[in-house]
Amino acid sequence: MKYFDYAATCPLDPEAASAFVKASTEYYGNSQSLHDIGSRASTLLEGCREEIARLLGVKKEGVYFTSGGSEGNFLAIQSLLSQSSKKGKHIITNIAEHSSIHSSLKMLKGYEITELPLMKNGMIDVQQFQSAIRDDTVLACIQHVNSEIGTVQPLNEIGALCKENGILLHSDCVQSFGKLDVKTITPFVDSLAISGHKIYGPKGIGALYVSPSIPFDSYYPNTSHERGMRPGTVNIPAIVSMVTAASKQVRNLPHNYEHMKSLREQFLSHLMDVRDEISIHGNEDEQLPSILGLRIKGLEGQWVMLEANRKGYAISTGSACQVGLSTPSKTMIALGIDDKSAKEFIRISFGVHTTEADVKGLAQTIIAIIQEAPQRDNQITIMVK
Repeated sequence: MKYFDYAATCPLDPEAASAFVKASTEYYGNSQSLHDIGSRASTLLEGCREEIARLLGVKKEGVYFTSGGSEGNFLAIQSLLSQSSKKGKHIITNIAEHSSIHSSLKMLKGYEITELPLMKNGMIDVQQFQSAIRDDTVLACIQHVNSEIGTVQPLNEIGALCKENGILLHSDCVQSFGKLDVKTITPFVDSLAISGHKIYGPKGIGALYVSPSIPFDSYYPNTSHERGMRPGTVNIPAIVSMVTAASKQVRNLPHNYEHMKSLREQFLSHLMDVRDEISIHGNEDEQLPSILGLRIKGLEGQWVMLEANRKGYAISTGSACQVGLSTPSKTMIALGIDDKSAKEFIRISFGVHTTEADVKGLAQTIIAIIQEAPQRDNQITIMVK
């Protein structure tokens, strides 16, 4: 089975796995314990915090370890709203945000949420964002990279508008960290969330940055771990493993980026014979090359995914968090695509283990799926329900 679903999760890096075992067996103490074994664990934890801060280009005092991107997004929203210096109950976000953002916002009582669509190129219209700002706007939640089509949002422009208007800005950086230089956007955000398993670290671990200039009120009263951000014994082995993987990905970022770009170009070139049957979403100039969102006209995405799986290739029909839902993906809705066409969507995502032979094989498989589909009057008629 050839894997093309790296945007959903990545295999654990061997170095990260070794780091997990070493930390588990040699640094097993509770970082809150006052004895020497606990102190060793605490020292290791703080070293990891410093490294994540360095990789993000932020102060270590603002870094907190979480269970992953979803919890990080939730805690960021709660933290920013707990100490907003501006009075108001209005929040701006975008329709295509991760489900953890939407669910966190829906939990809020008394807030009005403005959800912006995406332009046809998958980008947020900065002018539309500016027009959505009101006197009572206190928070904006805008992802850095879209998880389904890979578009990179203009956070520097959006962040500048937020600062001008006294609005706090949170960004879900789960898909961008380790694949783009996140340091370019950290000066423009007040908080951000990342996840370990998207960068070849373990699942169930992530990190959250909240600017130290924001004195948040803890969502969990009387919590001592992670300086009051969240309760529970800190998972030091997973943190060490994630940081090991993160350091490696950031170190290899230029090489990996060019590799993904080359794979994308080769994959699309192998599809030239059927390009009239395919619609590719996104902005080529502002897009993570490892994520490719597309539709095959007339073929339901789930059917294509199952056929590809039968032929030995693992692709997806969008964010793994959307599996089981009957509605189209949030990204397709944000792009204004009708339900029938939206259900044609599939996502292909490359990783460090993907080879040129792999992408050629997948392209040939997709061509075969298109050519083998039942036809009537020379039109593909696999009905999208």
